[in-house]
Amino acid sequence: MNKPRRNRGYRWVAAVLAVLVIGGALAYYNRTALALWGFDTFLSGKVKDKLENSYKPLEGRMPVPTTYEKAEPFSLLLLGIDQRNKEIGRSDTMIYTVVRPKDEAILMLSIPRDTYVDIVGKKTRSGRRWQDKITHAYAFGGAKMSVETVEKFFGARVDHYATINFKGFRDVIDAMGGISLPITKDLVNDDPDHEKFVVKAGKPVYNGTEALNYVRYREDAGGDTSRAQRHQVFLNAIMNKASKVGQWAKIPQLVDIMGNNFSTDLTPEQMIDLAKSMLQEPDRAIFSHTLKGEGHRKVAGGAWYYFADDADLAKTQSLIEAWLDPATPKAQLPLPEEYRHGDPNAAKAKPLSTRPAKGTAKK
Repeated sequence: MNKPRRNRGYRWVAAVLAVLVIGGALAYYNRTALALWGFDTFLSGKVKDKLENSYKPLEGRMPVPTTYEKAEPFSLLLLGIDQRNKEIGRSDTMIYTVVRPKDEAILMLSIPRDTYVDIVGKKTRSGRRWQDKITHAYAFGGAKMSVETVEKFFGARVDHYATINFKGFRDVIDAMGGISLPITKDLVNDDPDHEKFVVKAGKPVYNGTEALNYVRYREDAGGDTSRAQRHQVFLNAIMNKASKVGQWAKIPQLVDIMGNNFSTDLTPEQMIDLAKSMLQEPDRAIFSHTLKGEGHRKVAGGAWYYFADDADLAKTQSLIEAWLDPATPKAQLPLPEEYRHGDPNAAKAKPLSTRPAKGTAKK
């Protein structure tokens, strides 16, 4: 009499186990989607509130409405600020970025910090244009002057900006458990005029202080060009780590850590929308280029500058124009020459060249 019931019980247990196994398999293969669901359900409101303090539109400039789903290409100027103590700081990193949501492609163009340019909005006492290192635009007039100087330099619009203080990055990286960096040779900063540190090569994970020193390192033969390349590698490493499922639950903590170290004219809603969409794309293609040129003193005994190569600047301006044009098909997008013949994502793990760049010199 009890056997049929026992069999029914076994069948019920087996059915539950089957559901759990299938559900577990689906959860594993759709873990990003589940993480996003969890973020929307439990964290989105908290993050939005925390991001309110970071929303800082630029005076006299109307922010461009932007959503990832809109599929229209847009540009974003990333400014990495090296600010110490109470000083205003300078834009140690300047990366003009074009995002093409429909094509899941991002173009990152680094401008070496010492590039000699016209500083828009700054004049000499006699009223003439002010020419200086592009990094000084932020010190003179903050993000607004940096944005407008880059717009004139590239002859292209900047739809949005984002500034990040590297000190805030240090604590964020530690909270994420460190990041991976392709360091194949010890980085030794020991010039008498520079901050002293050593970043050891070959470590599987680097903490926040080590990663920040990787960005600040300035004594390799490649000079300003290599430094700009390291900034791109650094940002890619953070994006890759942040996109891992286990990091989603830490987002409110990470936003708290950033605090006043982050500002942008993207609204909290736009930030959340873009972050979710970009980080969940496993096949996003990131193409990068560092503006070519030569470094030397303008006059004997004067300041050291980086002078952009006119031909490369013209090519870069053409790149931007094509990438910002929504009518340009994905298959016809021009690519930076250094990654034209290979996998663009391979650049994220490629060791940097240590060959001397022509005309480079220490400051």
